[in-house]
Amino acid sequence: MKKKQDKYSRREFIQKSAKGAAVISASGLITSYSLFSDKDKEIKIPQRTLGKTGLKVSILSFGGGSQFLKNNDGDWEKVLRKAVESGINLFDTAPSYNLAGFNLGEGKASGSEERFGEILPGYRDKIILSTKLESRDPDQVKESVETSLVKMKTDYIDILLIHAIAPPDDVAEIEKGLYKEMVALKESGIVKHIGFSSMDSAERSRDFLEKLDFDVVILAMNPTGYGNYAKVALPAARKKNTGVIAMKVLRDIVGVEATAKELLEYAWTQEGVASAVVGHFGIEPLEENIKLAHEFGKSEPASADPKELESRLASLAGPHALCWARPGYIDGGIIV
Repeated sequence: MKKKQDKYSRREFIQKSAKGAAVISASGLITSYSLFSDKDKEIKIPQRTLGKTGLKVSILSFGGGSQFLKNNDGDWEKVLRKAVESGINLFDTAPSYNLAGFNLGEGKASGSEERFGEILPGYRDKIILSTKLESRDPDQVKESVETSLVKMKTDYIDILLIHAIAPPDDVAEIEKGLYKEMVALKESGIVKHIGFSSMDSAERSRDFLEKLDFDVVILAMNPTGYGNYAKVALPAARKKNTGVIAMKVLRDIVGVEATAKELLEYAWTQEGVASAVVGHFGIEPLEENIKLAHEFGKSEPASADPKELESRLASLAGPHALCWARPGYIDGGIIV
């Protein structure tokens, strides 16, 4: 039987555009290399399986949003290298994570996709790259993915997500347009796994999980209970063995009514959560979180009572305390 022709050929997809052609020389389509020494090859942070993907991901992931972008030139390179060489192997970004979008001025790399492309190609065979689609227009999918490939200097994306599923997103509309294009990219091998992120509607996230076949989701989840993702969307993900990454774990809360240890452990002990993605401004917070990930791997379960933590932080569930719950918030973080 003749094999069905893929809508997207991996190499042709890259070669057919002027932008995409640059990926071949920038990333090396044929060869890969690693900067890890034998000592570095040891897994330093506990890993879990990311649902049906089968990927082994570090329980602490690296976010490329505003907190990372706040690192100046000369600093962000150290933060990124420290992360990957300490055993963090999942790096999440989006085209909208850029200096201009967050009023952070200019730099030699204007966005986190470009920053990832400066450092991470040398570790490509050891890491998992996740980026997103900003537009809901299926006709813009190809150009968006081409651009991301060039910026990150790679010839494939491990995880491609629809950015920020919200109440206006219609499942049927997405299914016949954007989702169809994502599935075609997955079949071609240009994208390995597909999914979405959400911080605005647990109910709509549940609808997408129940009706479409996604591999990975990034969901807002912390003990304030804001958004109710742990109770509404997470069970739907578990039922389909969809890989779950928790986000909005620390921002605005740590140091107010809870410690970083309590907040990370809350995310890590949610059934079905494989990893918590955190953006880092400066080496010190990164080192602290890496240490907490090490300690958690040696002493599960968490030391804090999750119910008590939820009760303690319930008063923070809202835009008065959570910047990402405020109208007009751009995913990745408003600088406050």
